[in-house]
Amino acid sequence: MTVKYLVNFDTRQLPRENWDYVILGSGIAGLYTAHAASRHNRRVVVLTKHTVEDSNTDRAQGGIAAALGRSDSPALHLKDTLAAGAGLCDPEAVNVLVNEGPGRVRELMAMGAQFDTEDGRLALTREGAHSRRRILHAAGDATGAEIQRVLTEQARLARDIDVRENHLAVDLLVRDNVCYGVLALDQREGRLKAFYGRAVVLATGGIGQLFNHSTNPEVATGDGIALAYRAGAEVMDMEFIQFHPTVLSLPGAPRFLISEAVRGEGAYLRNRYGERFMPRYHELAELAPRDVVVRAILAEMAGSAADKVFLDLSHLDPEMIRQRFPTISRTLAGYGVDITRDPVPVAPAAHYMMGGVKTNLHGETSIERLYACGEVACQGVHGANRLASNSLLDGLVFGGRIVERVEATPAVPVECPDFSCRAMDESGELNVAELRKNIQNVMGKYVGPMRTAEGLEKALAFFEKWEQLEGRHAGSVEEMITRNMLLVGQLVAQAALMRTESRGGHYRRDYPEPRARWQKHIILRR
Repeated sequence: MTVKYLVNFDTRQLPRENWDYVILGSGIAGLYTAHAASRHNRRVVVLTKHTVEDSNTDRAQGGIAAALGRSDSPALHLKDTLAAGAGLCDPEAVNVLVNEGPGRVRELMAMGAQFDTEDGRLALTREGAHSRRRILHAAGDATGAEIQRVLTEQARLARDIDVRENHLAVDLLVRDNVCYGVLALDQREGRLKAFYGRAVVLATGGIGQLFNHSTNPEVATGDGIALAYRAGAEVMDMEFIQFHPTVLSLPGAPRFLISEAVRGEGAYLRNRYGERFMPRYHELAELAPRDVVVRAILAEMAGSAADKVFLDLSHLDPEMIRQRFPTISRTLAGYGVDITRDPVPVAPAAHYMMGGVKTNLHGETSIERLYACGEVACQGVHGANRLASNSLLDGLVFGGRIVERVEATPAVPVECPDFSCRAMDESGELNVAELRKNIQNVMGKYVGPMRTAEGLEKALAFFEKWEQLEGRHAGSVEEMITRNMLLVGQLVAQAALMRTESRGGHYRRDYPEPRARWQKHIILRR
């Protein structure tokens, strides 16, 4: 099947559908927003470029953070989040997250989400940089899968929600800074369609696939950020990418996340010599903020000429480990690793995007009627470094607030204009698989956890070489997605070069300390 990207199209000649909400993405943010809108009897279409289950939500192991424990409070949760964010969190956004979060989680439970309990109470665990046990989990280490199950079930049962799988958003339909809808490709039929809506919601997830080592699924290619930026929306904090410290590093095995909750339950990190090293780097040792743990691991690897370190659980109760982490135990057993006694080889990998499409506290972007929530959005709640297990909560809270804002806004009849586009000639023969691999290698080498001006300049030179593709036809879905990756990679490298300091998930070898004058955000706009 051959599909043209930025083809000579006219929406008057395309199949056209009108909805109240057009939502892009089927993870926790997209599906919860759809659920919230359906409660107002709104007609909702959810477009997802592969299947509904292909999301970071489904892979989330550790859990969802909420101040539900007796010794906990939203104030303590706020304090921990601000500390992890390294001075760049928006306190008002964090206040919204921690105070509205418990209610959203209870709502999930009312829908049927089955979180683990002990003696009739929620079983709460602790993760890095949390001062209390406040992480709810399900089936031990399958929290995201349980949330995805419940929300997917709700969407399929809802009369007013239509989930369209294999629909790739090509571009936003924007005129005079108003978003009227989305141009999408139905990959099964091989044709473009126009979806118009009262509100268009980006919930497309992260950018992990821009890196050669990532915990993210194949669909996490930064499409929503690329769509928004091309349409003229502001993006913010693009330099702040969180690398997860402990991802399985075995020859021939995929990069499999080893939840931070494993360290929360007492696992140690050891170098190739068997030495526990984290106490030398931070007073919280293995439970230090993720950026600290990542740099400590990289330092130990460099100092011992190794490409991995090891998680050690052998001092913990084997039965507790098997019950608490059944998915991790089973997966590693398939590779011949018994986590109750064998050291687990791990190394950092790209995990979560703190930056994204800039929004206010109601999910509104700088384009009217365009909203964003979840990992694609940046309202300042995560700052320079996300606190563990705040991401699922983020999707719930701010997805819900989008619907509240839309429903509180008087519905004014709007004449939806027609759109057309005339592109240039085809871009010629392009080896998309090779180009994608080159993007991942460049990002991993120059825009990873340790950065320098020289490396970032090389990355930008690579991306600038491909700017000539802009505005030309693309011959395949893969090329469309790869062009999105090129654009987002360039934005990350550009912001990282501009920030001449180290803060949170952004570390510059040539500027290794934070600077007071950089306690501000970088906002980019086309």
